Amino acid sequence: MYVVHCQDKPGALQLRQDNRANHLEYLKAHPDKVVMAGPVQTEDRTGMVGSVLVLDFASRAELDTFLAGDPYAKAGLFETVTVLPYKKVLP
Repeated sequence: MYVVHCQDKPGALQLRQDNRANHLEYLKAHPDKVVMAGPVQTEDRTGMVGSVLVLDFASRAELDTFLAGDPYAKAGLFETVTVLPYKKVLP
């Protein structure tokens, strides 16, 4: 399992909005892989500036292929993507 933090490029809210429906459909098409996912919000919670995903893949190579296929990634939304191995303990 992996936790993925994606930080949007500055000023990319319109790019995010333009690709959001396709991004959500992409995630919904892989229910066996998406443990949880959602946007990182601005401090005042009025905007979105990134994404956090917990994904269940057996290997980093499989994860990287999945991430590269995400419509957000294809659109060039992210300034940075941080991937860390993750072990669920609770609940």
